[in-house]
Amino acid sequence: MDRLKIDKKIVSYAVNQTADQADETPKTEYRREPVDGGAEVIRMHEKLERPEMLVGSTYKVKTPVSDHAMYVTINDIILNEGTEHEKRRPFEIFINSKNLDHYQWIVALTRIISAVFRKGGDVTFLVDELKAVFDPRGGYWQPGGKFMPSIIAELGYIVEKHLIAIGLLGQQELDEGQRRLIAEKRAEFEESQKQTDAFSRSDYPEGAQLCSKCNTVALVMMDGCMTCLSCGDSKCG
Repeated sequence: MDRLKIDKKIVSYAVNQTADQADETPKTEYRREPVDGGAEVIRMHEKLERPEMLVGSTYKVKTPVSDHAMYVTINDIILNEGTEHEKRRPFEIFINSKNLDHYQWIVALTRIISAVFRKGGDVTFLVDELKAVFDPRGGYWQPGGKFMPSIIAELGYIVEKHLIAIGLLGQQELDEGQRRLIAEKRAEFEESQKQTDAFSRSDYPEGAQLCSKCNTVALVMMDGCMTCLSCGDSKCG
C-alpha cells in the first residue's frame, strides 16, 4: 500500500469505486418507505438539487396582534412526475411581511423548516411542534371563535392544512358518537336561546330601558325626556 502525506486540511471525502461497482449502484435521489396508518414517507437524498421550478401555495395570515399580514408560501417538489407514482412533497417555505419586528425569527424559522423538508422523511412532526408554541403575552381569537395561542401556532396550522392538501396528512374526522354528541349539545343550546328574555337582544341602542306602554326595550333619553323609539310614547307628554 502506498503512503501519501497529507499536508492540507481535509474538507471532504468520498469512497472510490470501480467502474463495475459504479454501474451497479442505483443513482436514486430518494427512496420510499411505507408507514402503517399514514402517508408514504419519502427519504430524500442529501444531494437532491432544487429544480428550476417548483409548484406551491401561498396562505395569507392576518392576526390582530400585527398591523400587517404575513404571506406564507410552501413550495413542493414533484417526485416521479408523469407516472402513476407521482407524489408532491414539501421542499421549502417562505414567509413575507412588512412588519420588520418579526424579521429575525421569520428568517430563522423558514431556514430550519426548509432544511427539514429537504431532508425528507416524516416531516409531519413539525405540525405538533409549531402548534404547541404559546405566546407569554397571550394568544388571540380568530374570526369564527377559534383561539390561537401564538403566531407560530398559526403557522403550524397552515403547514398542517398544506400537508393535508397534498395528501401527506389525513383529514381528521369525527366518529359517529362524537357527531351525535355535538348535535345533541347544539340542539340543547338552541333551545335554551329561545327562552332568553327581551333584554338579551335588541335592535335599539345599548342601554335602552323597557317601555311600559309597548313592552319594548326602546326607551331612551331624548332632549331631556324619556322617549320610546318603538311606539313614540314620551314621559313629557
